[in-house]
Order: sequence, then structure tokens, then C-alpha cells
Amino acid sequence: MSQAVPAPFALLSVFHKEGLTPFAQALVDQGYRLLSTGGTQRFLQEEGFQVDKVEELTGYPSILDGRVKTLHPKVFGGILAQPDQEHHQVEMQEYHLQSIGVVVVDLYPFEETVASGAPHGDIIEKIDIGGIALLRAAAKNYQHTWVISGRSQYRAAQQILQQGGPSAEQRRRFAGEAFRTSALYDGAIGAYLAEEDFVLGLPAKRELRYGENPHQKGAFRGDLAAVFDQLHGKELSYNNLLDADAALKLIGEFEETTVAVLKHNNACGLASRPQLLKAWQDALAGDPTSAFGGVLITNTELDVATAEAMNEIFFEIVIAPGYQPEALQILQQKKNRIILRLKDFALPPKQYRTVLNGFLVQDQDDATDQRQDQQTVTQRPPSEREWADLLFASKICKHTKSNTIVLAREKQLLGSGTGQTSRVDACHQAIEKAQRFGLPLEGSVMASDAFFPFPDCVEIAHKAGIQAVIQPGGSIRDKQSIAYCDEHQMAMVATGTRHFKH
Repeated sequence: MSQAVPAPFALLSVFHKEGLTPFAQALVDQGYRLLSTGGTQRFLQEEGFQVDKVEELTGYPSILDGRVKTLHPKVFGGILAQPDQEHHQVEMQEYHLQSIGVVVVDLYPFEETVASGAPHGDIIEKIDIGGIALLRAAAKNYQHTWVISGRSQYRAAQQILQQGGPSAEQRRRFAGEAFRTSALYDGAIGAYLAEEDFVLGLPAKRELRYGENPHQKGAFRGDLAAVFDQLHGKELSYNNLLDADAALKLIGEFEETTVAVLKHNNACGLASRPQLLKAWQDALAGDPTSAFGGVLITNTELDVATAEAMNEIFFEIVIAPGYQPEALQILQQKKNRIILRLKDFALPPKQYRTVLNGFLVQDQDDATDQRQDQQTVTQRPPSEREWADLLFASKICKHTKSNTIVLAREKQLLGSGTGQTSRVDACHQAIEKAQRFGLPLEGSVMASDAFFPFPDCVEIAHKAGIQAVIQPGGSIRDKQSIAYCDEHQMAMVATGTRHFKH
């Protein structure tokens, strides 16, 4: 072990026992004596381990139906002691404290008990007191005590032990996980007692008409007032908020006057133009069918001429940073139309998504492909117009469901293949869509959110009239796609940055 004073005890107090046996064996192999109580102690003894009882260490029995077992100075003194501090050494000897160098806790399943529909009394009994206290104490003293805060960490911790023990950085990382576990656990309990749902500790709750479908309940947690003002229309729904989120992230990529039309979180029309009305007309031309019932967004104050043109079709939501007074009056003619005025709003740095029985967390994809960062990999470089269109298409591609292909020309979205299981299918879909609405593909460009595993997509694109391609690169068959482009005088740019959007 990396610690200066080897610790004789590893305290284990877990609810779920799966995977505990090999981890306990690794602790024993590293010279630890196992210390436990209650069900964990019995389980380990049945598995053939020699286990010291917490009651023997403290000289105090488990009391109040097991509610008080580990809450004792000899336990917490052993966890919180700093052996490199001389006065701590003196007090440890004076009060007969033994160092506890590893704490392993798997908390009572509070949320699972709530979800099971158990009676209130049973739910309250699944509020872990001693376990939370052990986690926090060990995490605070992570420089001397290694804390494992759940069964999902057993295997990784076992491997660390087999490699000689945790480093200082690993101890700190495990401590951070312990405090996160404690925070989420306490948040779930607080939400239950307040008769609220618990989502990432966000306090404000807004009931929605329903969730994604009418038979699903829905709610929003957060501060919508920080993002936009609702000037008109019916109450925002679950799907409205998903579409608004996608629209805000997409429009944030563009500095020129731009209008985008979104449907089911994907852009079906988008154009950048010097005049707002022309941007709207060309965005709508990209897919006038899908625009029906869609979400319209612009990064420019909405003027009267554009409002009159927009008012000719049915759409759910319009979002803009401002509205001319008469333009607002025009748009308000439809009673239920949602009109949002966008504020100067910065996206949070992290994204959260529920999966299985937990959350995925990742950084926002704030990487926007810039010309100076791209590598031309073909003999023919893109022309100036092609460069502008490639970067334009890349921005749209980044915000479109994978697998995706985006086609563009003169800063107009011509067609996209969205959410396909094959990149070839996405390519065919994008081309077919542009052709269906009479948008010429000759001289257009293509963007792909990931590399081409085969040269088939560039071949399909070339036959449709597409002359330049932007893609991340990195396929073992990149040379085949590049060779096809060179043979047919196409330009290809490799960004080195993938933009999957699942």
C-alpha cells in the first residue's frame, strides 16, 4: 500500500452482497483484517472469512433493532485519525483506537423501496444512517482512508488492490464518488418526504400537461425564466421543451442572420442570408412538408415582413431574441401559437441523461469545426464557396441525430438523412429528400457526423452531383474514400472531430 502506516482493518457494511467475496479476498491478500457487523458479518463468515465484530471493537452491542451499530468513537476515531499527526497518535493510544484504512459501504436501497410501493414505515426503515456517516467520514479523510461507496466499484477496487493499492489520486476520486452518492441519496429522501420527484437536486418543479405521450406524466425541473420569456400561446409541453432545447443549441452555432425549422429535434430547413425574409424563404424551401407543425427559430429580431410570411403556415413555436411590435401582433393571431423571446442564455457545461437506474453525464459538445483546424486530404482543395458550405453543413450535422448526412449549398440546407442505422441509408435519404423538393445538388457539399467505413457514400454523393465532403476521418479505409475523390476531382476535408448525437 502507498500509505505510510499500514491499516489493519477494512470495515465492510453493505446491503447488496453480489461481488463482495472476491473483493474481500483481495483485501485479506493485502493484509487487512475484516471488520463488520450484522448481515455483512454473517455473509463473510459463511464465505469462510475470519471477521472481527464491530461490537467487539466498540464494547457496545447493536441496539434499537439494529439502528445503532457503527455510530461509536472507536469506529469513527479509527476512520478519521491521521496517523502522520503526532497528537492523533497520542490520542489513538490513549483511547485504544485502531486505524481503519478501508471503508466499504453499500447503502440501504431507499429509492428501490419507494419504487416497489412499500408502506411508508418500511420506506423510512430503509433510510441509511450509519452507512452515510461512514461514507462521509472516510471520504473526508481520503488521504488516509480509502472509501468504496457501492457495489459497482468492487471490481475496480479489487483490481487496484491487486496492483498494489490505491494512489493518492485514486483515493481522492473514490472520495468524490462517495460524496456524490451521499448527495443523491439524501436528495432522494428529502424529495420523498416533501412528496416530490427527485431529479439531479433541481428544486423548482413545473408540472406539464403530460410527458412524451398523453398517457405519461411529465414535469420540468429548472428555471425556464432564465432562458426565455413566453409572450403568447398555450402552456409548454414536454415535447415543446425538447424541441426548444434542440433549436437553441442549433441556432447558437450561427453568427450570420439565420432561420432554422426543426421537427422532432432535427433541422428540416435552415438558411443563412443577409436578409431575414430570404433566410426564412430558403429555410422553408428545404422541406416545406416537414415544416408543418414545426419549431421556427432565428438569431435576429423578427420583422414584419418575415412574420407575415411565417404566418402563412401552421407551426407550434417561434423563438427569436426580439420582435418588432407589429410582427408580434401578426404572430399572436393564432391563439395557441407559442411565442418565445430568447434571453442571453449560456448552456450549462454538463449534459445529463437517464439510463437504466442512473444517469449518464457528459460535457456539452462545444467543439465547432473551424477552417484553420481542418485538413484537406485530397489533391483538390475546396473552393472558397465550398469551404463556407462545408463549415455550414458541419454545424447542422453536429446537431442532427446519428447516423446523419447533411447536404448544403450556398448556406442552405438541401437535405439530411437523420437517425439512420446505416450511413449509406442516411446518404440516400438526404439525396432523395433534396431531389423531392426540387433542390439542385450539382456543386453542393456533404457533411457526415462520423467517418466513412467504405467509399460507398462518396461514390453515391458524386453521382448525385456533390463536389466536396467534410467528415472526421479515422477509418482504416480512409484511403479508399480519398482515392475515389481524387479520381473524380472531389474535395475532402478531415476534421478529426466526431459529432455523434444519439
